[in-house]
Amino acid sequence: MKQLSLVLSVIATLVSGFLLVKHFSKGDTAATPSHTDGSGKTAAAEFRIAYFDIDSLQNKYEFFKDALAQLKVKEESMNNELSVLERSYQKKINEWQQKGASMSQSEADAVQREYAQMQQNYQQRRLTLEQQLENLKMDYKKNIKTKIEEYLKEFNKDKGYSYIISYEPELMFYKDTIYNITDQLIQGLNTAYKKK
Repeated sequence: MKQLSLVLSVIATLVSGFLLVKHFSKGDTAATPSHTDGSGKTAAAEFRIAYFDIDSLQNKYEFFKDALAQLKVKEESMNNELSVLERSYQKKINEWQQKGASMSQSEADAVQREYAQMQQNYQQRRLTLEQQLENLKMDYKKNIKTKIEEYLKEFNKDKGYSYIISYEPELMFYKDTIYNITDQLIQGLNTAYKKK
C-alpha cells in the first residue's frame, strides 16, 4: 500500500513537471493567463510555487502537538482499560486453576465456554477501542488539513502563489529555500489557534 502511494505520488509529480514544462515552453504571450489585481488592472499572471516543511509544521504547530497529546491520552486510556480487563480475566483463570481437579465434567465444560466467551469479549473490546482511536486520528488529520487549507487561502490572498505544497523528502529532490513559507505558516497557524 505504501509503495502504491509512492508510485502514484511519483507519477503525479512527473505529470505536474511535464505540464509545467509544456506551459512554460509555449512561446506566445497571448496565451498567458491574466488576473486582476485589487485596482482592477489586468496583469500577466506569474506562476509561483511555495512550499512548507511538513516535519517542521508537525513539530511546531501547537494544535498538532495538542492533538498528539490527546491521542496519547486516549491510547493510554485504551491500554489501561484492556489491562484491567486482562487482570480480571487472569484472576478468574487463577480461581479455575485452584479448583482444577475438584471440578466436575459439567463445571469444566462451563469453564471452557466462559473462557472462550472471555477471549471473544476481550478481542471485540480491543478492536472497538482500536477503531475508535483510528477514527480519532483520522478526525484530527482531517481537522489539521482543513485548518492549514483555510489559513493558506487567507495567507495567499496577497502573495499570488499558484501552488503551495508540502515538502516531503521522498517526493522532492531539490528545494530552493527562498520559496519556503514554513515559518510564516507556523506563526500564522499558531496565532489563529491561540485566538480560539
